[in-house]
Amino acid sequence: MHFKIIKKDTKTRARIAEITLNGRKIETPIFMPVATSAAIKGLHGKDLVDASDPQIILANTYHLYLRPGHDIIKNSGGIHNFMSWDRNVLTDSGGYQVYSLSDNRKIEEDGVKFKSHIDGSYHFFSPEKAIQIQKSIGADIIMAFDECTPYPCEKNYARKSMNLTHRWLQRCIKEFKEGENNNLREQSLFPIVQGSVYADLRRESADFISSMDLPGNAIGGLSVGEPHDLMYEMCEMVCARLPETKPRYLMGVGTPTNILENISLGVDMFDCVMPTRNARNGMLFTSEGKINIKNEKWKSDFSQIDNNGLTFVDSKYSKAYLRHLFSINENLGKQIATIHNLGFYSWLIKKTKEKILNGDFDDWKNIMVKKLDNKL
Repeated sequence: MHFKIIKKDTKTRARIAEITLNGRKIETPIFMPVATSAAIKGLHGKDLVDASDPQIILANTYHLYLRPGHDIIKNSGGIHNFMSWDRNVLTDSGGYQVYSLSDNRKIEEDGVKFKSHIDGSYHFFSPEKAIQIQKSIGADIIMAFDECTPYPCEKNYARKSMNLTHRWLQRCIKEFKEGENNNLREQSLFPIVQGSVYADLRRESADFISSMDLPGNAIGGLSVGEPHDLMYEMCEMVCARLPETKPRYLMGVGTPTNILENISLGVDMFDCVMPTRNARNGMLFTSEGKINIKNEKWKSDFSQIDNNGLTFVDSKYSKAYLRHLFSINENLGKQIATIHNLGFYSWLIKKTKEKILNGDFDDWKNIMVKKLDNKL
């Protein structure tokens, strides 16, 4: 992996940079759509490219391990061949999914025993196994296995969890360097900063993670219920301590406002299910605020979905038609809304880069964050 900074904002820590991975370039800031089980729900790959032209997407190790199984993906030639995707892929380690199974898992030094949400069968993930699975899947960027703490969280537990994550990271690195190499493609391992919402723990974790000298660094354990201001405080502190010469990835974030604020703090990479999940529930993001397309007020509104015409669906379909599709539970409605939301997130990132280049990102960002959370 090669990382090059192209332009720094003069008023904030925002920046434009370029990651080169397996011969493909990723310009940051970047939002990565989430293809949990090797698919964006309801979208063909062509629709995904037409909607947002993503240079990298995220797939989920936990879900792919359970179905179809990492051996099947390996035997197909890797995740890119399996899902017919010729661009970059990042896989998370499964740590967050284990966190979300809090009632059905047991964390120990060796790893985590958990109960499948599908059939109740028991499985075990160790740091070594998480790396082995991700190697066999063949993603371009793979993540270290970590423990994600909940919010709120007692400080003693947060410290124990952070130290466990650090010990697991050392095991991940050893397995990554010395374990079986599937030679599907060059892979880059990212470690994850933890520490809950405790400033001293976050600083300690950021320093430890930086000392591992891996190609990029991630920030985990945020956007788990803490107030947004606290998220920004932790993120600002961590970004200031992570090396400037490597990409910074904020995991699982978030709303359009979250993304803009964290870009201004120095974050380069984001992923979140929000644009796609919210779309399937009738929530549309626009530059003027949020639309719940299921509301009665849109029943006779024949204006286009988004006046900015960000994707082909925005100018082709009306709000009234899209509301109708949701009212009859027609899957086409979910597909149209998903295309729109991914297109909006892509527009937001492109506009951000344009503003950084022009030197007016901070002023534009401050105007946008006041509008994005409006309910239209």
